[in-house]
Amino acid sequence: MIFTEKQIKLKDGRTAALKSPCVEDAQKMLNFIKKACGETNFLLRYPEEWNISVEQEEAWVKRIRTSPDTLGITCYVDGQVAGNCEISFMGGIKTSHRASVAIALLKDYWNLGIGSAMFEELIAAAKARGTEIMELEFIEGNDRARHLYEKYGFKVVSEKPNAFKLKDGTYLKEFYMQKYL
Repeated sequence: MIFTEKQIKLKDGRTAALKSPCVEDAQKMLNFIKKACGETNFLLRYPEEWNISVEQEEAWVKRIRTSPDTLGITCYVDGQVAGNCEISFMGGIKTSHRASVAIALLKDYWNLGIGSAMFEELIAAAKARGTEIMELEFIEGNDRARHLYEKYGFKVVSEKPNAFKLKDGTYLKEFYMQKYL
């Protein structure tokens, strides 16, 4: 799916662009996710686990842009990728009422309103699609994300103990949240 580009005003006065990821920005997207994964333990992978090529990233961007069931939104600030989010609408008779969301934002862009702006767009897309339940997961200790999700009406409905094991041996829970539209 293609997201119609939208300009947003950040809390620091700058303007950011929300738009679908672009194939020509595949390298920027890879750099973004590797950096984001290195800034926090709250994303699913470590930076070194992102060992895909630019061509593979380009193919992923093309799939996102052409999929009728996935909407990706990338935030650009001063031409750089600041954040990315995605909503995946489930198919099938039994699960088509649900959609899963994910978000990542570089630390330099925290507290500027980007996460909120992206979540508002994801919720709008879900409502437009007729989705009944939005869902997501977050890792124990990610209080900033939890606050954002709760701000938009997501509630914890279950937890999975020891879902993640960090390099230092620490185990962390995974929390599953839902929002009814």
